[in-house]
Amino acid sequence: MTANSNIGSDQFSKNLLKIRHGYSSRFSVKRESQKFINDLLELLFPHFSEQIYYDENDIESKLQLLKRNLKFILKSMNNDELSCSDYADDFFKTIHEVNNKLWRDAQFINEGDPASESVDEVILSYPGFFAIAIFRFAHEMYKIGIPILPRVLTEYAHQITGIDIHPGAKIGCPFFIDHGTGIVVGETSNIGNKVKLYQGVTLGALSVDKKLSNQKRHPTIEDNVIIYSQAVILGGETVIGHDSIIGGNVWLTESVNPYSIVYHKSEIKVRKSGQYEETFDFVI
Repeated sequence: MTANSNIGSDQFSKNLLKIRHGYSSRFSVKRESQKFINDLLELLFPHFSEQIYYDENDIESKLQLLKRNLKFILKSMNNDELSCSDYADDFFKTIHEVNNKLWRDAQFINEGDPASESVDEVILSYPGFFAIAIFRFAHEMYKIGIPILPRVLTEYAHQITGIDIHPGAKIGCPFFIDHGTGIVVGETSNIGNKVKLYQGVTLGALSVDKKLSNQKRHPTIEDNVIIYSQAVILGGETVIGHDSIIGGNVWLTESVNPYSIVYHKSEIKVRKSGQYEETFDFVI
């Protein structure tokens, strides 16, 4: 019994060694990717940084350093040198536009949440803003064609915030996530401008069949829609018309016309103790 266990262990070790030798990376891609995105956010938003930049040259130097770090991460993921350079160059061309969108997102969140006292509060403390920020950068990488890394980044945001947005989703600007925990936005979701999502909302697919991977599986949400907590909207042909309100706990698999109000009605009865004829015996 012991001898057989040792032989199995030796073979397992050999297999692990073979797998590890197939990868050129000598550092944790996840750790370095997380550091990269946090460094980028620290540059764009002074709220997250202790670094002082004295002039434009300091900013340019930091951008070049971040670009170099991105190339290094991509190269460690077995991409060739030329494609890594092209990917990094193309990504950093989008930074200005994404930065502008994020400031608009933060302003929209501040204007729409009575609990918020400032845009600074939103940027510093709102998990929804953090998830949106990482999504927007990951989405640009996704559009460029960078493999794997966009998903690594959005899963990092998912880990920190409980908000799961696939980098392939299309999301307009500005965008508002309030509370956020449990939100799921699928890969082929298409979300318009000035949309608000609350906690637990799912924009999902009707089927998880692998054959549907190249088809639109997730819903379209048009402009100025509010979707309240725990609503579930499924299907690639499902369209929520602009300026609609989807109430909490709604389950939708069909389209809704613009200016609609959709809600789930449940009955809750409240009586005084002793008014029930039947006996309630809850066992937990």
